[in-house]
Amino acid sequence: MTISAQFKYTFLLLITSLLHLNIDVVSATEQPPNVVFILSDDQAWTDYGFMGHAEIKTPHLDRLSERSLVFERGYVAAPLCRPSLASMVTGLYPFQHGITGNDVDGKNKRAELDRPVRQAFHQLPGFIKLLTENGYLAHQSGKWWEGSWRDGGFTHGMTHGDPRRGGRHGDEGLKIGRETMKPITDFIDLATQEKKPFLLWYAPFLPHTPHNPPQRILDKYAQPGRAADVSKYYAMCEWFDETCGELLDYLEKKGQTDNTIVIYICDNGWAAASTNADDPNQKLWSQYAQRSKGSPYDLGIRTPIMISWPGHVQPEHVQDLAHAIDIFPTIAAAIDLNPPSNLPGINLLDEKARSDRKTVFGVCNSVHNMTPGNPDDTLQYLWCVHEDWKLLVRYQGKDKTQYRNLHIWDQASVRLYNLKNDPHEENDLSATHPQIVQQLKKKIENWHPVAEVASP
Repeated sequence: MTISAQFKYTFLLLITSLLHLNIDVVSATEQPPNVVFILSDDQAWTDYGFMGHAEIKTPHLDRLSERSLVFERGYVAAPLCRPSLASMVTGLYPFQHGITGNDVDGKNKRAELDRPVRQAFHQLPGFIKLLTENGYLAHQSGKWWEGSWRDGGFTHGMTHGDPRRGGRHGDEGLKIGRETMKPITDFIDLATQEKKPFLLWYAPFLPHTPHNPPQRILDKYAQPGRAADVSKYYAMCEWFDETCGELLDYLEKKGQTDNTIVIYICDNGWAAASTNADDPNQKLWSQYAQRSKGSPYDLGIRTPIMISWPGHVQPEHVQDLAHAIDIFPTIAAAIDLNPPSNLPGINLLDEKARSDRKTVFGVCNSVHNMTPGNPDDTLQYLWCVHEDWKLLVRYQGKDKTQYRNLHIWDQASVRLYNLKNDPHEENDLSATHPQIVQQLKKKIENWHPVAEVASP
């Protein structure tokens, strides 16, 4: 081989090596997946097309379910928005992160008393801060209790959280979905232009009251013989679904679907008061059905949980127990980041971890009373679901507001249900299965020992 030919050969080898090196670098620096977190507000676990509801139409969430890992037996940590959301963010139970209700005192010095609670909460790790610390842009819209979007660690957002301007549980953010989707689409445009991974917190005030759906949707559900509160709620569920469709369609339009993890969950359940009219205890409470929002029954705490990630997550419906505290460790694992080692939840994408889990737990505290430093002071129930069984353990925590009427009717110390045979918890089996009661009560006591709870 001549010197000239040798030079050409060496040069070609060098170029080929550099090309391979470049390919490897591109592969190694591929943009991490976006995370879109969709959170509905006050919706029962039954009330979706993909969960089998015969009347409520949710075509967009149905399509999402077709490309998702769907946990039909998902649960939240508490049946109330603020502590429920706080558990999703931190991966901790309410007695760990300190937010057990919506207010320290529902009537007096609300903002002043709440400030130290929020400040303590913001010292805790959460998935929002974990993502932004690793280069993500993050946008908050909708429900948000813990001050402003900046306080929560987002880089962008809507909620100002200033009590002097009416800021409390979302303020300007609550316009999302009901009035506009533009802040979200603008943020997606920004993140796409800057070629940065993003987190989108979409928690619209839907289907939450006020139940004032567009007339075109309400007309579908207003039928002779159907109570008005039911018709309006059904329409609100479809309206929420429409907004989810707008969001998911925009991700597709911007070419972001394949590199986006979409997680869906609801903060807590809800049912119309008229659906429980035959229950004499309903006379104590007119806003919604007893044993739904604010209660430890499945109409208050159960929710489908969906995870979509094209090419990474196999779509299927599973009966494994899932929990809101799993959101943080699941997001961290998917993006290959390290969450705190003390988180009690699991990575929901880990099939073995799901298979090994047999029990999930949760709490129910007073709605508008919190005692900072003593979370069990307002405790109303602890509960667990173990395989097909569910146990409620009743406490008598402090509750000085009208919301005590959600619980004062229930004087039973324990209630036991077989959810497989009795999914709507109509038959208390505690008297006929005392051994199961004791076994599950022991599990609850080992999970969260309660020294003493004051009488209401």
